[in-house]
Amino acid sequence: MPFKEVSKMSLKREFTALASQPGANMSELCRRFEVSRPTGYKWLRRFILEGESGLDERSRRPRSSPREICGGMQELILDVRNEKPSWGARKIKRHLENNGERGLPSPSTITEILRRYERLDVGGTSGKYRRFEREAPMELLQMDFKGHFQTACGRCHPLTVLDDHSRYLLELGACPDEKSGTVQARLTEMFRRYGLPHSIITDNGSPWVAPLTPDKMTKLGLWLIRLGIVLKRTGPYHPQTNGKVERLHRTLKAEVIQARQFSTFAECQSSFDSWRTEYNCIRPHEGIGMSTPSERFRISDLPFPETMPEIEYSPDDKIRKVSKSGTIGFEGKHWRVGKAFKGCPVAVREVGCGLYNVVYVRQIVLHINFRDAPLGGIHD
Repeated sequence: MPFKEVSKMSLKREFTALASQPGANMSELCRRFEVSRPTGYKWLRRFILEGESGLDERSRRPRSSPREICGGMQELILDVRNEKPSWGARKIKRHLENNGERGLPSPSTITEILRRYERLDVGGTSGKYRRFEREAPMELLQMDFKGHFQTACGRCHPLTVLDDHSRYLLELGACPDEKSGTVQARLTEMFRRYGLPHSIITDNGSPWVAPLTPDKMTKLGLWLIRLGIVLKRTGPYHPQTNGKVERLHRTLKAEVIQARQFSTFAECQSSFDSWRTEYNCIRPHEGIGMSTPSERFRISDLPFPETMPEIEYSPDDKIRKVSKSGTIGFEGKHWRVGKAFKGCPVAVREVGCGLYNVVYVRQIVLHINFRDAPLGGIHD
C-alpha cells in the first residue's frame, strides 16, 4: 500500500506551527518534514509576517473591517458556528481571538446568541470527572482504529495516533484494512517525521493483540518493542483508559465522516489531512485550556532508526534465547515467554527474593515467581 499523500498546504501549516514554538530546532524540523532549510525559513518568515495567508492557503471569506459593533460581531460568531457546527461558545471565542478579533463577548453571551438564532444543540453530558495526562509530549501515545465505514472503493479503516499530553494528532490514515503490515507502514512514516515515543497504549483488539495465542503478542507489537517503545494495553472492558482517542473519534465522525460519501481512498485521505491540520493548529481544545495541540506538542529527541540497533542488556542480567516453542530455561525449569519471541535474546533480571522479570529490550514480558512456581514443567 502506498504511503498517504499529505497536501502541501497541510504540510506548510503543520510545519510553521511547530517551527513557531520557542526553541524549535529548524534543522531537525526541515529534515523530518523533508524540506530544505531555505524553504523552511521562507515558510516561517511569511507565516510570521502575514499569518496563514502568507502560506497561500485556500481562499478564506474576508471579514469586514471595521465591523459593526453589534450585528457584525454576531455575524462572525454565527459564521464560525455554521462552519463548525460542533464547536461551543468557548471554542468559538478562542478561535476568533486567535484570528485577531478583539472586544468579543463572554462565552455565556455567545451561547445566548447561538440560542437566539437556533444554532444551539440541546443535550450533552453531565457530571464532573478528573482528567489525567502525561507530563510531556511523546511520553505516551494513544493508538486505535476508528470504526470502519463504506466508500465507493471499499471499507475505510481510519488509523488514529494521539499524543496524550498535547492532544496532537500525529496520524490519521485512511487504511484499507487493519493488518499489521498496513499499520507498520503508517507508523514508520510517522516515526520518521515525529521521532519515537516512550510508550504506546492500545486496546485489546486486532492488530495490537493476538487473542488466540497465550502470549497475545503480534509481529507489530514485537517490532514496536524492538524500537524500544514500551507497549501498554487497556484493561478489558475499560475503553475510558483510551478516553482521549475515543473522544477524538466522535468528533472525527461528526465533522468528517458522517453523512458523506467518498469515491476513493485518496479523496478520503485528503479530507483527513485537512481536518488533522485544523484539529492540531487551529481548533482550540478545551482539555488543554483552550490552547491548540500544536502549541503544546514537541517532536521527540529520539529519531527513527533506519537500521535496528543492537539489543544490549545490563552486565548483571542473565541472557537467554527464546526457543522455537517460545520458552526459555532458567534455574532448571522452562518458562513460556511466547512464540512471537522465538530466536530473540531476553534478559532475566532479579527484582526480589525469588522474583524475576524477563525483559525484551526494555519491555517486561514475563514475571517469574519461584515462591509460587510449580516444582517442574512449564510455567505460564
